[in-house]
Amino acid sequence: MKTFPMKNYLLFLLLLPALNVHGQYSSIPADVYRWDKAAVFKKANSEQRVLLEGTTPAFKHLKVHATTVAGGKAAHAGHSHADEELIIVKEGKLNVTYGGKTETLETGSVALMMPGDEHALANAGSGPVTYYIMRYETEKPQPERETKGGGSFMKHWNELEYKAHDKGGRRNVFDRATPHSERFEMHITTLNEGLMSHPPHTHKAAEILLLIEGEAEESIDGKWIPAGVGDIIFLQSQVPHAIRNTGKKPCTYFAFQFE
Repeated sequence: MKTFPMKNYLLFLLLLPALNVHGQYSSIPADVYRWDKAAVFKKANSEQRVLLEGTTPAFKHLKVHATTVAGGKAAHAGHSHADEELIIVKEGKLNVTYGGKTETLETGSVALMMPGDEHALANAGSGPVTYYIMRYETEKPQPERETKGGGSFMKHWNELEYKAHDKGGRRNVFDRATPHSERFEMHITTLNEGLMSHPPHTHKAAEILLLIEGEAEESIDGKWIPAGVGDIIFLQSQVPHAIRNTGKKPCTYFAFQFE
């Protein structure tokens, strides 16, 4: 009799909370999803951490995971898919190939892949590279928005202009429509020691914060929750939230909203 591999059983248990009794994905709770609590799944040339998965008001499916790939290797061959894919380099150097060209993305750099665009990801260095992947899909994609917003692209960290302000500073990454998102906006905030970015507030768009430097706390519906480097802060639509720096130096985080 054929047995069910233990690693597949463990993966099923990990994803079970994201599914309802009908086998459909459930709404993602607003919370801090910790890097060090995510289960690690080993593959031939890589390992993967699934950080969150479920639905939002805008997306029938959203998944964020992190992949670590050994030096000189690739997690898989070039591919394309019907949903969209956001890539953020956590550490190391990542070769991203699409449209017949390859660019090397360094730590903090970003790529956004549109539906149907074949792309390949490979480690560009001798040590490991780790990158986040966010894949998302709406019920009724609108391909014509790609023409308006532009196609797939890459943004290098060292090309993003830093604009200082009284609380720290900001780097704007992009703000555009895509086939699967009426509006997708991303920026990077640096917040000085002891400061709160803004009072608790709400908005229609769901939001993800990704801490890449320092220490912080996120207020989610009145409860303060600590967050460290690598953690994903997920803020569901209309949930009151705010963030403050709790460390002894500036903290820096990606913030992206989608609706």
